[in-house]
Amino acid sequence: MVATTFIVFGNIFLVSFGNHQSPVYTPEQLIAKYSNLVFVLYCMSLVFVVAFNHYLYRSGETIISNSSKNAGTYWRTMLPFSYAVVSGAIGSCSVLFAKSLSNMMRLTMNSRYEFHSWFTYSIVLLFLCTAGFWMGRLNEGLSLFDAILIVPMFQIAWTFFSICTGFVYFQEYQVFDTLRIIMVVLGMTFVFVGISLLAPDDTKADTKDGSSTAEESIIDMDRNGKMQMEETDTDDSNSFVTSVKAKAKRVLLKAKSACSMSLGLGEDTISASSVLAMPMVSSRTTGFRGIEDDRSKYVPLRTTDWSNL
Repeated sequence: MVATTFIVFGNIFLVSFGNHQSPVYTPEQLIAKYSNLVFVLYCMSLVFVVAFNHYLYRSGETIISNSSKNAGTYWRTMLPFSYAVVSGAIGSCSVLFAKSLSNMMRLTMNSRYEFHSWFTYSIVLLFLCTAGFWMGRLNEGLSLFDAILIVPMFQIAWTFFSICTGFVYFQEYQVFDTLRIIMVVLGMTFVFVGISLLAPDDTKADTKDGSSTAEESIIDMDRNGKMQMEETDTDDSNSFVTSVKAKAKRVLLKAKSACSMSLGLGEDTISASSVLAMPMVSSRTTGFRGIEDDRSKYVPLRTTDWSNL
């Protein structure tokens, strides 16, 4: 609860003191922002972060499979962190491309700008690639790591890189004052603290394992005692069920004979009413209504097989 509180308040600070302006840019202005020197340097640093964390993740997989328990304990926290950083660094770019697409849609609705152009299709393709990468990594991460650890890491990586990418691309640092910068940094710090508090403790897990084995032995002893008691109860219930079945069989035989006589379907005689009753009986028992090819299914009803049904 404390960790979740830190994360919630951190995100509140990030949203409250972030940039709320939403100007409409022309495609030429968007292209100029993509080719800005500061943004190009940021993209180069982003590529370095992705490459480093991917190398860290691969190294951690090798160390966990080949090293001791202590190294594995360290890497069990570092491995999902590096995985989330790579996912968030690339996946958060979809927010930037979605923002560019929404900007061009607003421009199209407010002016005569033609939406179909090479720049538009390029942004759509980049958005689909980065969003698909993010969704694929999110699903894969949930299958590889503990959800209580990897999901907050995904969220913090997504939030952090989305803020940084928009901060650099739209040059939001030009409208930030000292208070807003402090509160944004404080919000990110709160989120990181919450993530660190959510990391599972291995010592607690070991003590839980020891207590669970003791509880399982007690439960097994209780089960053995209950099984012996259930065996005696089963013998008594079997004799009761047998007597009930015998009585039910006698009742069914009496009802069957009474029905046969009323319909004229006895062993020795067949009355006129049975001519109309036989197709109806056959339709309920075999699912058809007196087709000539299927007469063999209901003609034997007059024979002794009916009495043995």
